This record gives sequence, structure tokens and C-alpha cells, in this order.
Amino acid sequence: MSTGNAILVINAGSSSLKFSVFREKPGGDVVVAINGQISGIGTEPKFEAKDTSRRVLADKAWGAGEKSDRTALLSYLLDWVEERLEGAKLIAAGHRVVHGGSKYSHPVLLTPEVMAELDALIPLAPLHQPHNLAAIRALAEAHPELPQVACFDTAFHRGQPWQSQTFALPRAMTEEGIRRYGFHGLSYEYIARRLPEVAPELANAHVVVCHLGSGASMCAVKAGKSIDSTMGFTAVDGLPMGTRTGRLDPGVLIYLMRAKGMGADELEKLLYNKSGLLGVSGISNDMRVLLESAEPHAAEAVELFCHSVAKETGALAASMGGLDAIVFTAGIGERSAPVRARVAKKLAWLGVHLDPDANDANEVTISAPDSRIPVFVIPTDEERMIAQHTVEVMERR
Repeated sequence: MSTGNAILVINAGSSSLKFSVFREKPGGDVVVAINGQISGIGTEPKFEAKDTSRRVLADKAWGAGEKSDRTALLSYLLDWVEERLEGAKLIAAGHRVVHGGSKYSHPVLLTPEVMAELDALIPLAPLHQPHNLAAIRALAEAHPELPQVACFDTAFHRGQPWQSQTFALPRAMTEEGIRRYGFHGLSYEYIARRLPEVAPELANAHVVVCHLGSGASMCAVKAGKSIDSTMGFTAVDGLPMGTRTGRLDPGVLIYLMRAKGMGADELEKLLYNKSGLLGVSGISNDMRVLLESAEPHAAEAVELFCHSVAKETGALAASMGGLDAIVFTAGIGERSAPVRARVAKKLAWLGVHLDPDANDANEVTISAPDSRIPVFVIPTDEERMIAQHTVEVMERR
């Protein structure tokens, strides 16, 4: 890595941590240099890293009990990264933090006061927020002199119209924070910046972006701004996902509590871990497995997913008052031609037509010349968005 500034990007989960090292280019842009992950945190950790040509830079494993805590592992990661900077200066670490609540509409330099506020948001994202914050604290303990920046998955949606953020609940509850927040904001923000490079004529357009992966959502983006989204108070709302229900009549939960005696913990496991593609198919949460399966329930799971994407496309178009383009992104969106084809077929009434060859090849433009609505496949890059934000925050210090 050449001289200049470097940024460490961290996306922490419960037992794994993905990381990237970015180099700052003249003009403030960033380019990735290293990707890797630490898996098996708390059991038998493993450290892996590759450069941009997929060459293995590190492949190290520890036994049970060795470097089992996050602080030791992050200290190892920082030491390893700094040994490979070759004169570059590591200026900060940028973190993906799922929930920024109502307050944080932009990335922020982390301080004890900010951390206390993010701790208070844990009940709003109990499956993600604690792990995001644990990594921040572990890194601060290992390298207290390194500035850290939080980049929020909710921030991109904070400028939505009030009606897109509000449930029809008593106003006091809304004021307490029970509102629609939306997620996958870093992905949508990246697409909003990238689309004008792909199609300059769409810079101010009405666009539905489909972030389709194991976690799936959609967003109405008008002139680069979030207008509405399918995820709401939590990341279980909206589309059916790998193991999450998506939108569900809340009366179902009342029924399950009363008739089945299910408590909060059991309901949480049902909503987040046992439903979605896995629950409907009874086979797998992996779209690839379901598409290859001859089982009728697998086909039904795929159909339900595609039906929901098409349905939400119409709803989001209505929310922003038009539809000029559709973008597919994330794992399924970027790589599953059959899913894109099925969704497009359901949207043929809007004048959506795909070029089969372009779709099968995962090209950037997959719509046919006669399609009234252009359709694109644009790979997302949340890590780059985090690195870019971290550079911007550091420049404002």
C-alpha cells in the first residue's frame, strides 16, 4: 500500500467480523486494498485476508480459548494492518452501526456520549446493535488513540416525509421513538451516488432500488433521496427474507400469544430465525437452493418472494409519485437472473421488459430496448460508503 491515509472498515456480527482496508486517493475518493474477516469469535477464531486480486494475505486459526475475546482479536487485526501500510497512515476506523435512531442522520465521530445514546437504541435492534457496539468498545480498548466513526444503516432514511416514517399509533408513542426507521441505508446511499454515473439522465429520477439478499428490503429514491422504504421499526418488516417473516399482520402475534402461549423470546425466534424462505419452503433460506429444488414448497417460497418484490415496487412508485427506473442490488439482486426475470414479468403491465441475454449475464443494463422502464443491476458497496463517510468525518474534525 502506497503512502497516504488509510481507513479500516468494520462490520461486526455476533460471532464474526468483516473488515476492509481502504486507501484514500487524491480528491477524497477511496479504493479498497484488503478484504477479510475474523470468524469463530468466542469459540475457535480464524483470521483471513485477501488483496483485491484475491491473493491470500493471511489465513490463521486459533484453538479454543486462544484469543477468544474481541479486544485481543481486534488488537491482532490492527497490528497486522499497520504492518502492511508501507508508509500509509491509518487515520480512523469506520463502523457499520445498524441503528442511529431519530437523532443521527449523518455519520458521527464516536465519543462516550454518543456511545451512551447508541446503547439506549439496543432495544430497537437487539440482534445487531449490541455486536456493532461491542466491536467499537473492543477496538477502543485495544487502540484508544485511533478515532472511530459510526455510519448508520438508518441515516439515509431520516429525511423521508413524515408520513413515510409514522405509524397510526397514539402520537405520544411516535414521539417516544416508535416509528418507521428503514434500514440498508448505506447500500441505498451508495446506489444513489452510483446510478448517475451509470445513467446520468436518471440523476433526478424516481427510482425503486431492490436490495435483495438474505436480508431484503426496497427503497423509493427520488433525486438521490430516500422517500419511502419497506423496512420499518425493525429489520424484520417488509419483504419476506431468508429466515425473517417480512410484513405480518400484528394480530397474528396476539393470536400466537393467546392461543399458543408464545412469549417474546419465542416470537422473536419465529420472526427472525424460522420464517421467510426457510419457513415457507421447509428446505433452505438460500435462494440458489430453492431455485434448483423440484419441491413444490421451494417453488412457493420463490413465488412469494417475487410476488412481494413486484407488489412493493408498485407501492413505492405510488409513494414517490412515479417510476423512472428499477435497480437490483445485493446478493440475490446482483446474481439471481431467474428472480429478476420473474419480478420483471410481474411488472410487465408497467412496461418492464428484460433482455434475456443481458439478464442472464448480470450486465449493468438488463432491460430490453423497448422497455418503458429501464432496469439495472448495480453491485452495492457498503464498505466503500463507510470508508468515504469516515474520510469526510475526519476532514471536518
